[in-house]
Amino acid sequence: QVQLLELGGGSVQTGGSLTLSCRASGFAAPFSSYSMGWFRQAPGKAREGVALITPTSATSYLGSVKGRYTIARDKAKNTLYLQMHSLQPADTAIYYCAAGGSDCYTRGASGCSDWGQGTQVTVSS
Repeated sequence: QVQLLELGGGSVQTGGSLTLSCRASGFAAPFSSYSMGWFRQAPGKAREGVALITPTSATSYLGSVKGRYTIARDKAKNTLYLQMHSLQPADTAIYYCAAGGSDCYTRGASGCSDWGQGTQVTVSS
């Protein structure tokens, strides 16, 4: 059974930084063979893809986070990371880690088969 455990959420002030991690276990295939992503959902808003990464480490970012967020994975630790800098109140949301096949990268949330429980990120002004 696949498990994705997000860690690292919290509260910061505008301009601050946080690093989220997602520890993965239970994959049928090697961790590095999955497309993975970070998604977020703010109150009253739809879930949106923030950053995605393929098995070959190609990446894709939501326009509003480009240059501020970096997605990366550590294959030895089966862990996905999201470094977030210059955080703004608009970044406040529950952040979710997700994994899946190639559709997870090309289709976003609807293409990801496995999800973590989420971690809260709150940015105050």
